[in-house]
Amino acid sequence: MRVGFLGTGWIGRHRMAAMIETGAIEAAAYADPSDDMAAEAAQLAPAATRVGGLDELLELGIDGVVIATPSALHADQSIRALEAGVAVFCQKPLGRTAGEVRTVVEAARRADRLLGLDLSYRHTEGMPRIRELIRAGELGRVSAIDLVFHNAYGPGKSWFFDPAQSGGGCVIDLGVHLVDLALWALDFPQVAEVQARLLAKGQPLGASQCEDYAVATITLGDGRVISLACSWNLPAGRDAIIGASFYGEGQGAALRNVNGSFFDFVAERYRGTSAETLSEPPDDWGGRAAADWATRLAAGQRYSPEAERFVDVADVLDRIYGR
Repeated sequence: MRVGFLGTGWIGRHRMAAMIETGAIEAAAYADPSDDMAAEAAQLAPAATRVGGLDELLELGIDGVVIATPSALHADQSIRALEAGVAVFCQKPLGRTAGEVRTVVEAARRADRLLGLDLSYRHTEGMPRIRELIRAGELGRVSAIDLVFHNAYGPGKSWFFDPAQSGGGCVIDLGVHLVDLALWALDFPQVAEVQARLLAKGQPLGASQCEDYAVATITLGDGRVISLACSWNLPAGRDAIIGASFYGEGQGAALRNVNGSFFDFVAERYRGTSAETLSEPPDDWGGRAAADWATRLAAGQRYSPEAERFVDVADVLDRIYGR
């Protein structure tokens, strides 16, 4: 399968490398306005052609496209590719609102083309093991879920701080991964109520601001509760605090980062006050979502109803933002 890459910054190149390594796809072409980023991409795929943008990529008759551009462009670029009959793997968020995400999913369904979203934390070694424990009922009824993603840094590009371009701040940037993990692990239960508090520099969020601290309580239809906290630029004493904890009847399980790392995670199962390790570093998980999409594309997979779950996650984010 011939795949084009739209945006070859660090994430775009990392996903390119992961896909090439599968042997399932050929990196046919790439587009990036930065000569430096394009030169880095050429090192990974020397036989690929550099083109000027999405239209030129689509003119090459590619089978799939990887979109790693600013968030405001994701929905429109995904729809244009799908309507041209090209499968899509997009960086999160797929859209700035649930409405945008829904239009992309509907375009994929109409075109009958594979749609993937880079919800990469699902592909850590530990998270599928935790999900298996929950689905098998080994933790009992999981009634409380704690989610946290505190980042000691903030985004390095100005568009992240413009809600019209980004769709929001730390919630749509970081919290999206955690909301997805919780709903995915619980097989996407009904969400009854969402309450949230968003702050910017310690004050209530203004109309043209992006939040840098957020807390939310997500109550499920059966009364179970998910709590979320996330932030940018928090003085946490380390680079990041990341965790997803699931508590059942006398047992629990959690995925958490190690020593402030953005990449090293340990998964544990809890019985009372004892802990059992389910997985630990090293675990090269960052490109697995991309590799999985490439493998499914090469196997001839087309539209999957699983893509409709992207709308479920986006709907919870909309409710956190009060829209």
